[in-house]
Amino acid sequence: MTYDDFRTSQPDAHAALLALGKCVDDAGLEKELTELVKLRVSQINGCAFCIQLHLNIARKLPVDETKLGLVAAWRDAGIFSEREMAALRWAELLTELACTSPGESDWEDLRAVFDEQEAVLLTVTVGAINNWNRIAAGLRFPPPIPR
Repeated sequence: MTYDDFRTSQPDAHAALLALGKCVDDAGLEKELTELVKLRVSQINGCAFCIQLHLNIARKLPVDETKLGLVAAWRDAGIFSEREMAALRWAELLTELACTSPGESDWEDLRAVFDEQEAVLLTVTVGAINNWNRIAAGLRFPPPIPR
């Protein structure tokens, strides 16, 4: 199945998933930051469609190409801001729930960098991309290779 097949065969599900992202965008959380988070979560989940999609979007913003190349190694790269690192750490914690559940200190660490609304929006972003990853990988969407 392709993304377009999913979009046309399940318009309500598609619209609901898009609405989560629009909510975050409309609330003002930085698009460059959310694209880095979506890319990292998609890498963890091994979703080729979402990795390529979010690379394409990030490059149009434009997100620094070096950051895109090093997002998988963000802890050691030395080029990510404190805000980006906090967001990427939170994204990894929520994506790897089976391995590690975030604790109160993890939430406090996030809140040291993000206000409560931003932290909630970041959490919505991570939840939404995890849903997209499972749909795209499960239905085997081919990656949207730019031409």
